[in-house]
Amino acid sequence: MSQQMHLPPQPGQFPQAPVPAAPARNGLGTAALILGLIGAVFAIIPFMFWLGGILGLIALILGLAGLGRTKRGEATNKGVTLSGAILGLLSVILSVVVGIATVTAVNDVVDDLNKGPTATSGKDKSSGDSGKDGGKEGSGKGGSDKAEVLAAGDSAVYDDELWVTVNEPEAYKPSEWAAGHTKGNNAYKVTVVVENKGKEKFDTALLTVDGRAGKDGVEAEQIIDDGVEGLFTGSVAPGKKVSVVFAFDTPADAKNLDVEVSPGLTYDSSSWGLKL
Repeated sequence: MSQQMHLPPQPGQFPQAPVPAAPARNGLGTAALILGLIGAVFAIIPFMFWLGGILGLIALILGLAGLGRTKRGEATNKGVTLSGAILGLLSVILSVVVGIATVTAVNDVVDDLNKGPTATSGKDKSSGDSGKDGGKEGSGKGGSDKAEVLAAGDSAVYDDELWVTVNEPEAYKPSEWAAGHTKGNNAYKVTVVVENKGKEKFDTALLTVDGRAGKDGVEAEQIIDDGVEGLFTGSVAPGKKVSVVFAFDTPADAKNLDVEVSPGLTYDSSSWGLKL
């Protein structure tokens, strides 16, 4: 039986030490995941979407670079790196979508705030095409027309082609069940007409009608009575109009009734000076 002989190392020779493995370079993948998560959060926040897009783009670049390292065997966190790259791409997409939605919403709000009434006389309105043309010519964004006091039968025309008309007041005697009428005062009915000549339906939920009477402009209380609706409800479809009768209680010596109509929060109010 033979035995293997182990010779001692010769003078000047040293035993060969094992070469240590290179440490894994996982930094790019980790950074991509962190930036991708942060970018996704900012991407869905209005007015901060741009920051999410930038962080997402950086995360995508780092993630792709990190995937290259994993293919060469220089990194071992392939799952983390791939997740970071996907989150980076998602952040970029979300930032674009939210950015478009934010800009659109801001433009809509600005357009709503710019809705201003234009006065159109009752004669012009009743004369067919001339009334329609008059509304278009004056459909600016306000100006001095917004402060104009209209007469009975005149229309306030808004940029979205909403027409509001207040007709002549009619004196009437409230019933014994009427609420809001003071004995000795006079009562008047006023018909308010809302016509939608635009392309979108108009919601009347926020439309308000108020009155003031006499030279001192005291508040004319609304009368609740049989045959007096006193409230707009529902919506007005394009091409349709709705008429509602309001009743106001005025001092006996009042010679005028001022009616103010506000179609909604994003509309300017319009006023009519009615002679009693």
